[in-house]
Amino acid sequence: MTANKIPQDLLIAAKTAWQNAYAPYSKFQVGAALRSSSGVIYSGANVENAAYGLTRCAEQSAIQAMASAGERQFTEIVIYTTATDPATPCGACRQILHEFAADATVFIANAQGVKYIFRVSELLPGAFTAKRLPV
Repeated sequence: MTANKIPQDLLIAAKTAWQNAYAPYSKFQVGAALRSSSGVIYSGANVENAAYGLTRCAEQSAIQAMASAGERQFTEIVIYTTATDPATPCGACRQILHEFAADATVFIANAQGVKYIFRVSELLPGAFTAKRLPV
């Protein structure tokens, strides 16, 4: 679904985070900014590592900043890249986003202005939750 009403404050914060991405291996920078349920903006960039499994995505960095500040829920997130086709969150990020806000709005944007909007639950239907485990 195309979205025209991307939150400008989150877009600016995501672009700023994008500038700080550490992506010497993939050369694929990503910035993310989310609004917690209290209204505070937390941002993050992807941070790569020579041991690829230790790489952290921008969405994970933003969630970690929010959780480290003591908050546990967000209402919306903007994910920004300069890719021609805006990049949606990877599977791991979809699960992490779901952990903190299954109903949050996800805006996907790029430098060309292409924008999409999803709910976290649309990006990861049937997400794993501990509540579904047998007792």
